[in-house]
Amino acid sequence: MRLLIPRASLREQYRRISARRGAKRAAVAVGQSILVIFYQMVKTGEAYQEKGVSYFSQLDTQSQQQHLVRRLERLGYQVTLQPQATLA
Repeated sequence: MRLLIPRASLREQYRRISARRGAKRAAVAVGQSILVIFYQMVKTGEAYQEKGVSYFSQLDTQSQQQHLVRRLERLGYQVTLQPQATLA
């Protein structure tokens, strides 16, 4: 079964969840997200702003950084994150 979802962020959410939890659970999760989006639109009167496909990869990067920092701190290290110098 292939679920057609018009919005890129919802499609990406479906793809990510279906890989881990299965297609049915992913469809329910995306449906719940659509209901939340609809409720917020009705409540605030604002139009939906698409987050895009990169939204989830940005969240992954931030959560992975936080996870690794906490892990190192539990091992007794003091961690300070500094962005790596880019090559010009």
